[in-house]
Amino acid sequence: MLDNWQFIAIFVLFAPLIPGAAIGANWLLSPKKPNRIKQETYECGVEAVGSSWIQFKVQYYIYALVFVVFDIEAVFLFPIAAAYGLLGAFAVVEIVLFVLILVAALAYTWGDGSLEWV
Repeated sequence: MLDNWQFIAIFVLFAPLIPGAAIGANWLLSPKKPNRIKQETYECGVEAVGSSWIQFKVQYYIYALVFVVFDIEAVFLFPIAAAYGLLGAFAVVEIVLFVLILVAALAYTWGDGSLEWV
């Protein structure tokens, strides 16, 4: 039994060495010739006009969060739909409860006006 845990301990100890070695080799072997142009902020290859600190509507952020929530819902519901015939009554009740909670969240978000694209 202890032998199985030894493999895990060895993995945990040596796993950080591989990315650490790659990062270290990159740091050692990369050319270091800084100048003013290389130190500037790169923003899509186009010079920034005016201030880059502008306000944007928080509605875009909320819209993206709602999309992510319902996208994750679809990811959770797909395996359940694939194994629906193998599920018991308790699992089906939990699935219905999960969907009802998400429908309530959608109704709240819709009623709040966060889904209005203005």
